[in-house]
Amino acid sequence: MYLRKVEGPRSITLPDGTIMTRADLPPENTRRWVASRKAAVVRAVGGGLIPRKDALERYGLSDEEFSEWENAVAVHGEAALKTTALQQYRQP
Repeated sequence: MYLRKVEGPRSITLPDGTIMTRADLPPENTRRWVASRKAAVVRAVGGGLIPRKDALERYGLSDEEFSEWENAVAVHGEAALKTTALQQYRQP
């Protein structure tokens, strides 16, 4: 088996005890961002699996958009990333 050389860790252990690897990240060409994909990227950056800068470049995200994802997860949990729940979790 051949492992490609990558910068940083190959896997991380999340606070809930699960292990996340680079294979758990969404593909680079992702265009449809469902809550689970957003959450995976936020967890990977928060856990140190990939640097924030790399995530922004890899997925074509703006810093503001990614900050909104992080804030939503920090304040309300991963359910706040669902598009149908935006009104419920939006700050007044």
